[in-house]
Amino acid sequence: MANKAPKTVEEQIALLKERGMLFRNEANAPHFLKNISYYRLKGYWWEMQSDKVEHLFNDYSYFEEVINLYNFDRHLRLLMFDTIERIEVALRTKLIYQLSLSYGPLCYIDYTIFSDKTKQKSITDHLNIEISRSKEQFILEHNKNHKNELPEAWKALEVASLGTLSKLYKNLAHQLPEKSKIAIEFGFNSHKDFSSFLEATTVIRNVIAHHSRLWNNNITTKYSWPKNLKNQPITYIPNENQRAKLFSLLSLTLYTIDCISPGNSIKDKFFKLVNEYPNVPVHKMGFPVNWRTQPIWVQ
Repeated sequence: MANKAPKTVEEQIALLKERGMLFRNEANAPHFLKNISYYRLKGYWWEMQSDKVEHLFNDYSYFEEVINLYNFDRHLRLLMFDTIERIEVALRTKLIYQLSLSYGPLCYIDYTIFSDKTKQKSITDHLNIEISRSKEQFILEHNKNHKNELPEAWKALEVASLGTLSKLYKNLAHQLPEKSKIAIEFGFNSHKDFSSFLEATTVIRNVIAHHSRLWNNNITTKYSWPKNLKNQPITYIPNENQRAKLFSLLSLTLYTIDCISPGNSIKDKFFKLVNEYPNVPVHKMGFPVNWRTQPIWVQ
């Protein structure tokens, strides 16, 4: 029923209890509900319901377990943000280096190196908006000292979002040697697979940026699973349903990080997080029973 009446925190707690939610320490519940909205937490208790129409909870469903799930997810988002940031910075660096050396400082408006000129015009227009919004000192200095001149690639792409970088990379002409070079440096033999990976990673980056739920969430963008990697991250090719969950993409992300940042501690941090929250059902994120024995996860 739309336009339901709003409820106070006390009424929210009463409703949860009426539906079967248990509390180990009910006195702490108002603190959480005053700082984390009821509907944000709802995503974490959804799977605890035996009846998702009447919203009745399974036996032994505790509010504190919901908070544990929320905290696990919050730390997971921070870890994924750290991981994707490394990929974004490396992608930006490699695009600037490869393209500017081969095609000049304004390579991003050299439409001869892109597959779809109309699409590239749209990408460039969006990039110009990002440049105009930037408060980076080097952009402000450029605008002051070089009026009516476009910034060089090492300035322009430095303020581009991951989404813009991903689209620019995808639109590079397929025969361009630099396109393949960049993919190979990230561990991908196919630039199409790498581009597909970037699109899915951008979706996850946007989920994190909006502080949305990663645990038990679906990846809405379909992506291809790369073949003939030098080190396969997992021993099987995940199907579409498996790729819709986080495990497959997370495994591929760890593989990519190992290629561009050998000796990183991302995997160790993930194991530490899982050990800190042993009751979190990671299978809801697509983790198979034997996930710890998969090549990328072996410690």
